[in-house]
Amino acid sequence: MDLGIAGKRALVCGASKGLGLGCAQALAAEGVNVVMVARGAEALQASATRLREAFPGVQIIAVAADITTAEGRAAAFSVPGGPGTDFDIVVTNAGGPPTGDFRSWDRDAWIRAVDANMLTPIELIKATVDGMAARGFGRIVNITSSAVKAPIDILGLSNGARSGLTGFVAGVARSGIAAQGVTINNLLPGKFDTDRLQGTLAGAAAKTGKSVDEVRAAQVTQIPARRFGSPDEFGAICAFLCSRQAAYINGQNILPDGGAYPGTY
Repeated sequence: MDLGIAGKRALVCGASKGLGLGCAQALAAEGVNVVMVARGAEALQASATRLREAFPGVQIIAVAADITTAEGRAAAFSVPGGPGTDFDIVVTNAGGPPTGDFRSWDRDAWIRAVDANMLTPIELIKATVDGMAARGFGRIVNITSSAVKAPIDILGLSNGARSGLTGFVAGVARSGIAAQGVTINNLLPGKFDTDRLQGTLAGAAAKTGKSVDEVRAAQVTQIPARRFGSPDEFGAICAFLCSRQAAYINGQNILPDGGAYPGTY
């Protein structure tokens, strides 16, 4: 299927590895020019080089910056050869806050979580959405977490911050921009085989006294698909949400989790 987005310009955050890289790769495969942003310069450059080699017809720009800071966002918007803030597609993504017990988190820990996982996506939306509306096309996809629908006790910081973003998006996605060709949706990944998952498994192992392998095996059995997802699968879903064909999907929380969520709604 031709997704109809070749030649569009995308900003993908957290794009050096994992789910962010899966999204950048899927968009590049559709002919989208991608600005990849991540904090780790070495991993980012390596990933950008692989995408340039795989998709020589598209422009791949790598920006080593912390998108959760004002300086990092300014770097992404001012990179030479980039579109400034005139992105057609924005994929927001930031590393989740640490696991732990809520009793050990002070105010600063909460502020860091909210800043990275709620306020940063809002700032990116604010900077780009009006330009999208003026051009008559825009796709914003926020990578959040399945914990928004099914909270995980050791991910309290993430549960709270990402739920705040979900509430914000529910309102703004249904504002006047929806009639101007702009959609905003959230992708709520379940268990995908990424570094982030490894950290969560380690946290659960430490809490239960079991080995990481034991925790991993137990969690796989709770997924009807009997496996963890892959970043490539996740990227394909993201690319479809950014497509012309997905124009009527707006303000939704898409939950790719292999069927793990037990609810009807």
